[in-house]
Amino acid sequence: MDRQIPEVVSPDYHRIYDDIITRKYPEKRMQCMHILKKQHLSTLDIISINNLVFGENQESFVFNQKCRSYDKTTILKILDHQKEHQLNNIQLAKHFHLSRNTVAKWKKLFLIK
Repeated sequence: MDRQIPEVVSPDYHRIYDDIITRKYPEKRMQCMHILKKQHLSTLDIISINNLVFGENQESFVFNQKCRSYDKTTILKILDHQKEHQLNNIQLAKHFHLSRNTVAKWKKLFLIK
């Protein structure tokens, strides 16, 4: 009766972005190396390397904004960023392109004060 929840397998972003950079954007390799050297890529790392490689296009930005999801460690990093830089919810939401209601909900869920 005890069923175990299977672990979510995430894509190998190291390999994906390394292939993209090698084949299409070799001139951007040096800019992205500090992120690709990491053992584990967080959601924020993936977003930042995506912006470095492809730039920010308004049309793709709107689509990607709807599809973003954050894991617990990334949410905690974002909330720690708020504490370190003494930002209110509106400022944090603008910095990370989030809804201020999302930030408030995260703070309630993770009890960051």
